[in-house]
Amino acid sequence: MLQIAHATEQLVRKVAACLGCTPEDVIRGAIAREARALGVIEEPPARKIMTTADILAFGKRAAARPVLDPRSPQQIADDINAL
Repeated sequence: MLQIAHATEQLVRKVAACLGCTPEDVIRGAIAREARALGVIEEPPARKIMTTADILAFGKRAAARPVLDPRSPQQIADDINAL
């Protein structure tokens, strides 16, 4: 357990009250920001949001791939339903 100065604790409580969260959340957030700035915590790569053009391009690439199952879609569905 860490011991912090009374003035620091009061400051954390004031910030927490302004943010509407707990003092622990304020401290955790501040430490996380510092850790990211120092490179202690690796940021997960940002997720790329697919646009309509990206989705259509993906569909074209998928359609260009060879068909691995020569059965018709109906035959495949019938075989699955027979299980």
